[in-house]
Amino acid sequence: MYKLITIIITIFTLVLNAQSRLVYLGYIEDEIDLGLAPYITRVISEAEKDNADAIIFKVNTFGGRVDAATQIKDAILSSKVKTIAFINNRAISAGALISLSCNYIIMVPGSSIGAATVVDQTGEKVGEKYQSYMRSEMRSTAERRGRPTKIAEGMVDERIVVEGIDDSTTLITLTSEEAVKYDVADTILNNTDEVLSYLNLQNAQVVDIRSNWAEDVVRFLNNPIVSSLLIMIGFFGLLAEIKAPGWGAAGTLGLIALALFFGSAYILQLASVIEIILFISGIILIAAEIFLIPGFGIPGIAGIILVLGSIFLALIGSKPFINTESISMAIVQLSVSLVTAIVLIFLLAKFLPKTRMFNKFVLADSEKTELGFLSNPQSNELIGKTGIALTTLRPAGIAEIEGKKIDVVADNEYIPNGTKIKVVKVEGIRVVVLKDKEEH
Repeated sequence: MYKLITIIITIFTLVLNAQSRLVYLGYIEDEIDLGLAPYITRVISEAEKDNADAIIFKVNTFGGRVDAATQIKDAILSSKVKTIAFINNRAISAGALISLSCNYIIMVPGSSIGAATVVDQTGEKVGEKYQSYMRSEMRSTAERRGRPTKIAEGMVDERIVVEGIDDSTTLITLTSEEAVKYDVADTILNNTDEVLSYLNLQNAQVVDIRSNWAEDVVRFLNNPIVSSLLIMIGFFGLLAEIKAPGWGAAGTLGLIALALFFGSAYILQLASVIEIILFISGIILIAAEIFLIPGFGIPGIAGIILVLGSIFLALIGSKPFINTESISMAIVQLSVSLVTAIVLIFLLAKFLPKTRMFNKFVLADSEKTELGFLSNPQSNELIGKTGIALTTLRPAGIAEIEGKKIDVVADNEYIPNGTKIKVVKVEGIRVVVLKDKEEH
């Protein structure tokens, strides 16, 4: 009886332990960009919170941004949960760095890892400064995980020769069998079930984590085409508000677009608090120019410079990845967005009044004086009358004349509110005023 109870307790304990084992499954696929980093960080955070036994990252990528790869690499190295890079087909360039940061590297038959030299968007190799940085990242990561550092460096620099693998003319890229042979990978397996068995986690519960809608939105907004559109809409809205009096839908839409741009850039660590402060300061100066200061002068120009500067800094990203190419791309992206916004404003101003849609919002019928219509029957009697400017006239505003509030326009001058004014002429419904020179 005692033996039977012991066997039952043992079986129950084994079943309970099997059920309590937990493995998280994440994905590092397609292009590695900054939008991928928050997702990987969340996978690791949730796995740590649930005391998971391991995190398996399915890797299949040709690479991508180095700054994104280093963010992901740092997050994996800091993980309190055991991490496994399960390379399904390939881990090239930035994918190789991320894979090296994991505790285990497991590859499917026929997969490959390597070719981690830094290139620009045209595929051309960039300068030695950036190659040196990537070599050190690969070397230190390999050293941290007990992988051959010379092979890791040889994936970046073709000048590094590893006997038996290559000469001084090619970058190192290893097949799955070569990777296992040279201790870059641990083993070759076919699927996730085999990986779980290899880790003695075959009965573990697997939690499949995909990116959520918020991470997908941030990743979408970071797309160069989308970010350029947001900048263009932002410029369009701000320029429209500078050109037109007051504040309207165009300015609101522009601010929303720029807020989305800076919000996604901040999340992805492209923009810091400094860029956001510069942007807000610029908006405040532009708003002051629109609402408080007549004409368009130093505050407005300074505001535009601050807005442009903040966007430019957010586009080029952070050190050590600022190079000639990133600066050139930022200038092109900024210039195209600004020019497009100006062209759109010009085209709308020229052609919108001629469209049927616009005509639906305006009165098309003519109401002529000879037909008995008077737009402002008493306006001519106002000539010579005096009153008080109730609002600042820059140049349009409201004045009180003979106890009535009347829309008026200052004649080529700025008139502060509270100033005594005099009506000098009436053009249709346009009542033109000047400062009353008899005012003492």
